[in-house]
Amino acid sequence: MPIRVQTADFDLAAEIAQLRRNDPGIGAVVSFVGTVRDINDGASVATMELEHYPGMTEKALQQIVADAKTRWDICDALVIHRVGPLLPLDQIVLVAVTSRHRGTAFAACEFIIDYLKTEAPFWKKEQTPEGARWVDARDSDAQALDKWKPAG
Repeated sequence: MPIRVQTADFDLAAEIAQLRRNDPGIGAVVSFVGTVRDINDGASVATMELEHYPGMTEKALQQIVADAKTRWDICDALVIHRVGPLLPLDQIVLVAVTSRHRGTAFAACEFIIDYLKTEAPFWKKEQTPEGARWVDARDSDAQALDKWKPAG
């Protein structure tokens, strides 16, 4: 379960090829790539800077993937999250999951990104024409997370 937090961009095709290399049991690969938008909450975004807490962030990501592996029978999962200054169109995050069947891979990938968006210690600051602003978590991210929590 590779987990990386890095400033460098990533090559989607190369990362997925590496993830599925030498495992003929894989029947499905599902991936999610998050990118920087040029408009957020009605304001133009010139740049976005992502900060993290080294060590703690990687540990949180490892726990999220471990939780996914206990819920679903997945072959492997990969999380790459970039930090530092980013421009619109830049890739921010890659979550990829391999499994024997597509339903499992889709569910586990969605679970990982939903938890990553709300539970991993990342902070986003956008530069807009009105100045710099920190980006708060969205209500929709919290609602997405709720579907994975037990009822009651």
